[in-house]
Amino acid sequence: MTTLAEKIVLLTGASRGIGVFIALALVRENATIIGVSRSPEELDQVSTQVKSLGGKWIGLPFDISQIKKLPFLVQQIEQVVGSVDILINNAGIELYRAFQDYSTADIQLVLSTNLLAAMELSRLILPTFLRQGSGHIVNIASLAAKKGLPYNSIYSASKAGLLMWSDSLRQELVGTGVEISIICPGYVSQQGMFVDSGVPAPRLSGISAPVNVANAVVRAIKHNQAEIMVNQDLLTECLTRFLFVIGQFFPKFVDVVYRYIGVVDLNKTRVKNQKKSRLVRVYGFNFSDKQ
Repeated sequence: MTTLAEKIVLLTGASRGIGVFIALALVRENATIIGVSRSPEELDQVSTQVKSLGGKWIGLPFDISQIKKLPFLVQQIEQVVGSVDILINNAGIELYRAFQDYSTADIQLVLSTNLLAAMELSRLILPTFLRQGSGHIVNIASLAAKKGLPYNSIYSASKAGLLMWSDSLRQELVGTGVEISIICPGYVSQQGMFVDSGVPAPRLSGISAPVNVANAVVRAIKHNQAEIMVNQDLLTECLTRFLFVIGQFFPKFVDVVYRYIGVVDLNKTRVKNQKKSRLVRVYGFNFSDKQ
C-alpha cells in the first residue's frame, strides 16, 4: 500500500467543487498540496481551510486552459518545491448546448481544460516520474466517459478521451514504477457543476457526496487502482455498470433508458439556464456562467 504522508501533490481545479474535498482528504493523509486554480481569492479560502486543519498548502493561480503556458507553471512548481510525487488532473468545465450551437471557442475551451491540459501537464511531469522510478497520475473523468450525454457532447467527448488516454498510458507505464488511475463519478451532490445548474438530479440516476469522490481518489493512490466508478451506493453502481455493458451491444436501448430516467430533460433545462446566464452577463450585470 502506498502512503501519501509527506508526498507533494499537484491538484488542478483545487479552489471549488470536488477539488476542495480532494484537498481536505489529502490533508488527512499528511500530504503537501499544490493547489492550482484560476481564482486567487478562492485559493486563499481553501488555504485557510487546509491550514486550519494543520495541512501544508501552496496555492498557485493559473488558468490551465492556456496550454502553451503550462511549461511556465511546471517551472514555477519546480522552483518552489522541486519535483512533485502525485498529479491529480481534476479541473473541468461543462457548457450545455445543442451541438450546432457550440462555437469553436466553446469547443476549444472545454477540450483544453478537461483533456489537453491533463495530457500536457502529465507529459511535462512524466519524465521526472520516470527518472525517480515512482509517481502517480490521477485523472478525474465522469460516467459521461462511459455513455455520452445529450446537450453535453463536448464534455462527454473530453471525458471519454481522458478515459481512453489513461487506459493507453497505464499500459505504457507498466514496470516503470509510475501508476495511473481514473475516477468516474456520476452526479455529485452539494458542490460543483451539477449543483451550479440548479436542476434536480434525474430520478433513478443515483447521487454521490463529493467526499466519496475525494475518498476514491485517496483509495486509488493508496491501492493503485486503475479505475473507480463513484455512484450513490453499491447497488446503484452495479446497475450502472450492467447498463454500460448492455450499451456496448445495444446502445439505442441505453438511449431509451437515459430518456426514461430524465437525463435528456435535465440537460435541456441546463441549456436554458446557461442561456439565461449569458443574457444577464451581456446586459451588464455582475453574473457569469458557473463552471
